[in-house]
Amino acid sequence: QVQLVESGGGLVQPGGSLRLSCAASGSFLSIKAMGWYRQGSGKQRELVATITSGGSTNYADSVKGRFTISRDNAKNTVYLQMNSLKPEDTAVYYCNAKILQVVRGIINENDYWGQGTQVTVSS
Repeated sequence: QVQLVESGGGLVQPGGSLRLSCAASGSFLSIKAMGWYRQGSGKQRELVATITSGGSTNYADSVKGRFTISRDNAKNTVYLQMNSLKPEDTAVYYCNAKILQVVRGIINENDYWGQGTQVTVSS
């Protein structure tokens, strides 16, 4: 079983910064990609940023230039540095990991999600 544990959410004023962390633990072969998604009240979950094991990144247009995703492969941890936060960034942020596991001798890619962490941007 794999667990993703997130931390770093909270309340911040507009223009402020927060850093989210997500650590993966459990039994697996490797992590292909990790990312962050968010879901605002009454909205669908949307991609924020992703990063591959090789370091290639992808960002939603709404966060480009303000958010930075990074990962520490040795610690199986992904980070999201969020700067110049806006009220519209308010949401529950979820960590995602695409993980390779061996099941009965076959390598499978499985999707795992964290429990979510609340980010609120308000004055």
